Amino acid sequence: MTGVNPTRATDRMRALKVYWAVGCGAAIGSLLRFLSGELIVSALGLSALVTTAVVNVVGSFVIMVFATLTGPDGRLLVGATSRQFVMAGLCGGFTTFSAMSLDAFILLLEGDIALALAYLAAVVGLSLAAAWFGFGLAVRINR
Repeated sequence: MTGVNPTRATDRMRALKVYWAVGCGAAIGSLLRFLSGELIVSALGLSALVTTAVVNVVGSFVIMVFATLTGPDGRLLVGATSRQFVMAGLCGGFTTFSAMSLDAFILLLEGDIALALAYLAAVVGLSLAAAWFGFGLAVRINR
């Protein structure tokens, strides 16, 4: 006997695989968020506020579609590692609640309270609407 518990070693390897999946997904999501900003601000000439709003709304839609399609009643059969790669990693890296908070705080510091409140209400409201739409779409696909 080597003293190594094979079950424990297997559990550690599974956990490590999930950690890597989440980390890689987060790296890809962050890169996609950065490129979205480049496209929206540089190429389209829109405000950085639009970038944050768009990625949060799109991320809300994507995570809800994926969660519904891969849930217990979903059509897509994916393992826990793949699910964590997309939901915690990719969507977590792509969306930017902290950036949204910073944007709103800067607007408040600049004295633009109305715009800060409208921005927060719009992004949160649109993100929830996108999640609802994503859920509805995925439920229809699951039928």
